[in-house]
Amino acid sequence: MNYDLSDRLENFAANIILLYDKKPSSYAGDYLAKQLIRPLCSSALNYGEVLGAQSEKDKLFKLSICLKELRECLRNLNIQMKAGLFENEKLETLKGEND
Repeated sequence: MNYDLSDRLENFAANIILLYDKKPSSYAGDYLAKQLIRPLCSSALNYGEVLGAQSEKDKLFKLSICLKELRECLRNLNIQMKAGLFENEKLETLKGEND
């Protein structure tokens, strides 16, 4: 199966943004939403840098940044699930795409 990772990362970021447009009005919900959107958008944007990498070493470094940001997103989604900030079904779908 052939995936366009660039599109998937952009779509994933857009889906998170749309979900959090209607975020919980609690302090925790607001904090975690902002904390999730930053690294998720960063992973999509940094993947653009991967595509323009000047060497294999540079490409691997930039990919490692993307992976680091996605790991942060996964931890954030796990916390939100455990805190019950959203329906687990919505977050499970997002976690699956994050993984």
